[in-house]
Amino acid sequence: MIRSMTAFARESATSEVGQLTWELRSVNHRFLEPHVRLPEELRGLESGVRERLSARLGRGKIDCSLRFTPERANAGTLTVNRRLLEQVLGAAEEVAVRIGEPATPHVIDLLRWPGLLQEPEQDPDAVAGAALAALDRALDALVDVREREGARLRELILERCDKVGVQVDIVRARMPVVLEAVRKRIRDRLSEVLGDLDAGRLEQEMALLAQRLDVDEEMDRLGVHVAEVRKALDTDKPVGRRLDFLMQELNREANTLSSKSADADTTHAAVEMKVLIEQMREQVQNLE
Repeated sequence: MIRSMTAFARESATSEVGQLTWELRSVNHRFLEPHVRLPEELRGLESGVRERLSARLGRGKIDCSLRFTPERANAGTLTVNRRLLEQVLGAAEEVAVRIGEPATPHVIDLLRWPGLLQEPEQDPDAVAGAALAALDRALDALVDVREREGARLRELILERCDKVGVQVDIVRARMPVVLEAVRKRIRDRLSEVLGDLDAGRLEQEMALLAQRLDVDEEMDRLGVHVAEVRKALDTDKPVGRRLDFLMQELNREANTLSSKSADADTTHAAVEMKVLIEQMREQVQNLE
């Protein structure tokens, strides 16, 4: 399945560990370039996230971010860090003795002391499992978008391949007429200045001229390259780089055809081909 490199997906999941929201955004790039942003408490997932991205995506610049809101325990499950409490009270008593005043710390002030109230720790394996499962679903959605967009681009490229083929047929049909017109034009001009012409010499010159104007090879190569484009579009592998190379080859043949053109119709066909090839090239830049 041909895939586009431009896509976006968001996947949210709520479970006993909290709420997890993945956002995946991809744009075209020569290689696979993932940028992963994770909450501090989930930094350990980065290698697993990168492995999953590499397994599912071939090319593209990928922005991958996770937002995590842990499930907060209710007030009844809060516990007091007794060791820390004793340390705080001991420090308060020591200060009170030194300054000669009674130690009367306020309860609310004590509760605000960092770390004095503790929440139950979550199972890190449960959090990691939920996060990676949500990532897999987000990747499913991203790949689906890339495939749907890739299918649309495939149809656009195939339409332009058909139009290039039409222009090739036009040039092939025109060539006998073009060569005969050139032969007549040169014969008429030479007869004006030389009078009687050496028919053998004239035909020899015409043969050389026809060889210089012959575009059969260019037409054949254009046909071969278009066939290769169609073949590449029917594969399940990433083909963006191959198609980019084929666009360069198609453009080279169209330029050669333009340089050999001896009439306005052939020139118009060559220009039309270059326009179509450039349109395909722009679409190919976005394929994986």
